[in-house]
Amino acid sequence: MAEIIHWADVVAEDVLEQRKENVVATGITPSGHIHIGNMREVVTADAVYRALLDMEDSVNLIYIADTFDPLRKVYPFLPQNYSEYVGMPLSEIPCPCGNCANYAEHFLNPFLESMKKLGIEPQVYRADELYKSGAYTEAVKTALKKRDEIADILSEVSGRKPASDWSPFNPICEECGRINTTIVTGFDADSETVDYTCSCGHSGTVSMQGGGKLTWRVDWAARWKILGVTVEPFGKDHASRGGSYDTGKRITREIFGYEPPYPVVYEWIMLADKGAMSSSTGVVVSISDMLKVVPPEVLRYLIIRTRPEKHIQFDPGLPLLTLVDEYERLNQADQLPDYNRRVLELSKASGICHTEIPFKHMVTLYQVAHGDFEQILKILKRAGYSTDNRKCIKELVDNVANWLDMYAPPFAKFSVRDDLPPQTATLSDTQKAFLAAMAEVIEEEGNMSGEQYHNLVYQAKDVGSRIHSKMADILGCEETELKVNPKDLFKAIYTVILGQSSGPKAGWFLSSLDSDFLVRRFTEAFRYEPGNR
Repeated sequence: MAEIIHWADVVAEDVLEQRKENVVATGITPSGHIHIGNMREVVTADAVYRALLDMEDSVNLIYIADTFDPLRKVYPFLPQNYSEYVGMPLSEIPCPCGNCANYAEHFLNPFLESMKKLGIEPQVYRADELYKSGAYTEAVKTALKKRDEIADILSEVSGRKPASDWSPFNPICEECGRINTTIVTGFDADSETVDYTCSCGHSGTVSMQGGGKLTWRVDWAARWKILGVTVEPFGKDHASRGGSYDTGKRITREIFGYEPPYPVVYEWIMLADKGAMSSSTGVVVSISDMLKVVPPEVLRYLIIRTRPEKHIQFDPGLPLLTLVDEYERLNQADQLPDYNRRVLELSKASGICHTEIPFKHMVTLYQVAHGDFEQILKILKRAGYSTDNRKCIKELVDNVANWLDMYAPPFAKFSVRDDLPPQTATLSDTQKAFLAAMAEVIEEEGNMSGEQYHNLVYQAKDVGSRIHSKMADILGCEETELKVNPKDLFKAIYTVILGQSSGPKAGWFLSSLDSDFLVRRFTEAFRYEPGNR
């Protein structure tokens, strides 16, 4: 059977056949909340970067924030007074909260912090700073001189002929501050200035150094040469026939004399039944929110395990716990096929907290302990877990608390009742006998493991087992006459402890509770009679 090679290694091998020195680029326009759909691009870039780094030392990872792009509209999350800023570069618009340098930084800063938590630390470039520093000046000059050639490329590749007054450079109006309402009327290559008129009625002259920016398709092609980009992931929209990458390939070769980067095209992350995530429509789960909910490595795993060209279905509710379970099983396996081992390697990152405590177990434990951290530590010790690394345990506890608060479906939540619930009245004699027998065994054995509790419940159906014999004795019948359905026994446990017919995985749930409490509760339930509590 042929060995399966991880997609990141396949990309790295292809890239190294073309170039030995590489720059992997990724980026986004920080016009709104940067969500986990955007995360696919940065994690994909990082995976390729790490694969290249394993094969060749000469590789860098960079991130470009398109901070000089205009605000397109007043998004649902913005106050209506932001209508006055529509058309202005994001870096020149006030911060919505007033605590950041500008609008772009308001959305960029939490994303950069999230990248650190994901173990991704690229060299960060901001488009407005690049333009203002003069990094783009020669490219602007070249694009203006070759305006007609670029227009022909756009027409031939995209099938759309640019307007007669189209220009590859958009000046920023000195009067209204907008970048999408100006028309270039001339330029001076020697003085590096551009003349323009604006729909606001103003006419003026701006410097090529920070006085505006290249249009998107030209900007992208110029950026590849300016920053030496050799590999770049991007969404399928840019990869469509006649799209940005198709025009960019010709512009960068024919206008700027540079070979286009190796493309890594990725599909969207779909949010449950709401479709592809989009900041502008409000269909988002922000990366910073998700990092409050699950360990960073699980989010990396979500991307790493799936080939870029396959879409990812994401649901932050109960399916997220399944994803966490899947990752934890992989992480704890003694032996793994080479492919799975590679997935695990690329999902991990230095500086991230690790704990052996399963996420689902902590969901149960947290609710048993009513969120009390010291009580959680006591239960963990009782269960045989090390509690030396309090910092990592606290991070997991916080993740679970946030998941329960933000995304957990109602049926995943529970609360241990202080008193015997009234639903106890619904129990049959067999269920009550089982609880009494459980109380006897627990009193004899003390605290048990989750597996021991689980097995004990299932053994209650077996004639000759210790607990089955106790139940028959309590009911005053022959063992062979006693018929037991484990489902009814699990229901009895949840009923008398939670006041509901179902709950978390019973073995771990019971092992999280103090044995003295279980003995008291099960004995009280056995003796319970309606109207006489």
